[in-house]
Amino acid sequence: MNPLALYPVATLLTMVAVILIELLWLKTGIFRTAQYWVSLAIMMSFQVLVDGWLTKLSNPIVIYTPETMLGVRFPWDIPIEDFGFGFAMLTLTILIWKSAGRRTTATTPTPHENTRG
Repeated sequence: MNPLALYPVATLLTMVAVILIELLWLKTGIFRTAQYWVSLAIMMSFQVLVDGWLTKLSNPIVIYTPETMLGVRFPWDIPIEDFGFGFAMLTLTILIWKSAGRRTTATTPTPHENTRG
């Protein structure tokens, strides 16, 4: 690996950090749900379409500095690092959403607590 390959290193560190946030801190259990894996598949399928169009080598809209990449592109010339970034972004968003929902549910009074008596 090129010593200047910052994007794959940053992507890998971000993926590991997000996984550790789930497993050691938030513990929402999303990795055990079909909903999470279906949402990841949906996101990845759209990422292939959009990222494939943006990064195609024949006429790129987004151009990466080759020295900062691994150089592996699949499919349609998509830098493999982009999939790791997509995984981390979607997973962290869901983790924050579920964690915030848990806190809201825990602090929302039940109907019995709202009655005056």
